[in-house]
Amino acid sequence: MKKIEAIIRPEKLEVVRRALEGAGCAGIMISEIEGHGKQKGMIQQWRGEKYKLELLPKIKIDIVVKDQDAERITGLIMDNAKTGDIGDGKIFISSIESAVRIRTGEKGESAL
Repeated sequence: MKKIEAIIRPEKLEVVRRALEGAGCAGIMISEIEGHGKQKGMIQQWRGEKYKLELLPKIKIDIVVKDQDAERITGLIMDNAKTGDIGDGKIFISSIESAVRIRTGEKGESAL
């Protein structure tokens, strides 16, 4: 099993969520987060005054999928979250040792 953590722009959430739903991803977790990458924030202007916004709002999507689905789901997220501009986000993929469904006690991929 693989855990896919995708950091995306907030305005891309619904497009990505619908695409994941259409691809059969039943379980996803979504968190509102703040952070910055290489751009270190952005300069904003309000009433003629400039100020630096260092932490930008982002959305974090966590999904656990079967090993064979990881590349397809990663590609789906990239295709739907990409704008081509700085700040599109990142995807992190890591291995999951096990999973347990609390209600039934199912373990492994059957718990997904």
